[in-house]
Amino acid sequence: MTIKNAQALKPTRRAFLLSTVALAAVAAVPYASRAEDETPRGGSVSINIGTEPPVLVLIAHSAGAAYYISGKTTESLLTYDKDFNPQPLLATEWKVSGDGLRYWFKLREGVRWHDGQDFTAEDVAFSILALKENHPRGRATFATVEKANVLNPHEVELILSKPAPYLLSAFASFEAPIVPKHLYEGTKIAENPHNVAPVGTGPYKFVEWVRGSHAIFERNEDYWGSPKPYLDQIIFRFIIDPAAAVAAIETGEVQVSTANLPLTDIERLKANPNLVVDTDPAPYSPSIARAEFNLENKYLADIKVRHAIAHAIDKDFIVNTVYLGYATRLDGPVSPDLAKFYTPDLPKYEFDPAKAEKLLDEAGYKRGADGFRFKLFIDPTQPSGPPKQTAEYFAQALAKIGIKVELRTQDFATFVKRIFTDRDFDIAIEGMSNLYDPTVGIQRLYWSKNFKPGVPFTNGSRYVNPQVDHLLETAAVEVDPQKRLQLFNEFQKLVVQDLPTLDIVTPSVLTVYDKRVKNLKVGVEHLWSNGADIYLEE
Repeated sequence: MTIKNAQALKPTRRAFLLSTVALAAVAAVPYASRAEDETPRGGSVSINIGTEPPVLVLIAHSAGAAYYISGKTTESLLTYDKDFNPQPLLATEWKVSGDGLRYWFKLREGVRWHDGQDFTAEDVAFSILALKENHPRGRATFATVEKANVLNPHEVELILSKPAPYLLSAFASFEAPIVPKHLYEGTKIAENPHNVAPVGTGPYKFVEWVRGSHAIFERNEDYWGSPKPYLDQIIFRFIIDPAAAVAAIETGEVQVSTANLPLTDIERLKANPNLVVDTDPAPYSPSIARAEFNLENKYLADIKVRHAIAHAIDKDFIVNTVYLGYATRLDGPVSPDLAKFYTPDLPKYEFDPAKAEKLLDEAGYKRGADGFRFKLFIDPTQPSGPPKQTAEYFAQALAKIGIKVELRTQDFATFVKRIFTDRDFDIAIEGMSNLYDPTVGIQRLYWSKNFKPGVPFTNGSRYVNPQVDHLLETAAVEVDPQKRLQLFNEFQKLVVQDLPTLDIVTPSVLTVYDKRVKNLKVGVEHLWSNGADIYLEE
């Protein structure tokens, strides 16, 4: 099956959302039968995700571009409603022991892999241990899982060495995919060929991946959730050029676009009566933009210098000029989109260049004959768009207080190597995901034991504060929700004072789509869910 032309991909039909509701240890509400479901079926939806991922299944990888794809074929145990309540997927019931050391799941019966083999508890136990061993985040997420026991073909239990209060939120399909044991056992998980030609239990079956162009998935006619899915196929496009990305959504070549749309074009797209511009957040994995300081640099090791830089930066200007209003000012490490853990009353470094100059003078860094105090390099995570524009603004703002800044740009792979392997940087302008819980998404960036040269998206600043370490380690095993929130509140106040990074904004999550496409997002997973509910309106 190949892409013939844009017209062939345009949406033609619609569907109706069926929801299931389950609480811990409560059986799932059954799916409607075909006779009960009046949802029209059929049609194709093309989604431009921009960057082409290295894999299509995230069993041993955490590539952001693959978030959109992985769960469409390879599901996990749970999904989550808009209030983060777990809902049944491959698991229909679950219980957590009072001490937080045992997780029990009852699995859905009658589920088959795309190759016709039966799905069982053996697949779940194998996958959890594979994630623990091979997944970049799974190593931490499932670190306390000592055993994955198969109780019978449709029951599995996880035995933990220490409580992991975030664990019940970890089973989204893109975050913790369950893979077929019979195709992965005895192989190098990261090199398994099914990572690029997936076989799953999900609503869509893999058809083809044409590198540099697209990946096609077709309806799984044997899906356990019948009559879902409603679409005939989903096609993922990899259009990187911004002008081409805009043209594709405007002409109907794609029906959904999540990437590479210049902010300067958004108002025009809003005026298009055939399109919807959606800025709903992605609470399961909210992103933030920040400046990370290399504390091994002698200037940046001085807290007065870091505070001076913070006072020299007008975050509101960045929101309005760089992001054109499609961002929210951020004054701490937790995005407001992760509302449960967000602390709004943190100290703020207001824009005050005079105070910045005073702090630098107090630190002993007087202006030289050329008007500068010292020089720093700044590296944005991308060579264009808001990261580069933010870096350009930093260079101009810091020059005004006597810090000479040289801007360097490179592709993403080179940036990652420079920051996390070579450690050849002073200030990095980067995006980071909070993920669904601070222990999973934020601890890695501030925990002194997570300074790991060569491992990306860790504690790149080389920040060390024993009190912060204690708060993070205590929160990671605290089962009382209120005590845990208080620990994270104290953590946020400390790191804002120490300022190993300057948090800048939470960018808006922009999705532009044809108004006939419905149910793109039915929970906190945003576009990263299994996509079974997507339909096309006639």
